Amino acid sequence: MIEVQDIIKRFENNVVLNHVSCDMHDGQVNMIIGQSGSGKTVLMKCLIGLHKIDGGQILISHANGQDKRSISAMSESTLRAFHREVGMLFQGAALFDSMSVLDNVMFPMRMFGNEVESQKSKDKFDEVRMEERARFCLQRVNIPEHVFHLMPSEISGGQQKRVAIARAIVLNPHYLFCDEPNSGLDPKTSIVIDQLIHDITEEYNMCTIINSHDMNSIMEIGDNIVFLKNGNKEWQGSRHDIMHSNNEALDDFVFASELFKKVKSQK
Repeated sequence: MIEVQDIIKRFENNVVLNHVSCDMHDGQVNMIIGQSGSGKTVLMKCLIGLHKIDGGQILISHANGQDKRSISAMSESTLRAFHREVGMLFQGAALFDSMSVLDNVMFPMRMFGNEVESQKSKDKFDEVRMEERARFCLQRVNIPEHVFHLMPSEISGGQQKRVAIARAIVLNPHYLFCDEPNSGLDPKTSIVIDQLIHDITEEYNMCTIINSHDMNSIMEIGDNIVFLKNGNKEWQGSRHDIMHSNNEALDDFVFASELFKKVKSQK
């Protein structure tokens, strides 16, 4: 779980996040939405610890709020240990062109000193065990075995995104951050990726945070949605709550298309 408590983030004299408070829950798809310039990307970077906040605090915890830790109070080594608990799904997949699909998924294990944490112990994985783990994750996201040794340029955009998801979960992260996961994908493939992220989130009880302005994703998998406007939190609720919201700014953002307006009017 991530608790955002009254945080402020400014760049020089420009206040980008203005006393924002919200909660991000385990086992749910938590979405940050808003127009360009609303502060959603900055908020996500603050949650990861890439930006230092200027006020308030961000607390992370496991086991229903126990063992709370403040991200802003972490030392460099402690922050690195926290990043070991984080999986990242970048916009555009961001696979390494010079590595095979399998090597891309193995990369985080090598980067973190080959240390992979199980529920009972920490152990150093050799190449064989790392490959076993990478293969398992690729199979979990429905990548066929004949693709494992291909290069990213030899597979489709949808396959690249699924490989990126496999890489993001290979270290059994507690937190999964996704930046516009459906960017550049066709609508049918986007639905597949959405459902995959949702299923993995529930299966591994991860705290998944998605930065998105994809209305289909919001309405399909948004368990907990934070709507930002001009650096302020305007609204928070589920995709079901949106249908009954009286927040004018939220309605203007979510129901901008005639199709969504018709859907809401029928509720």
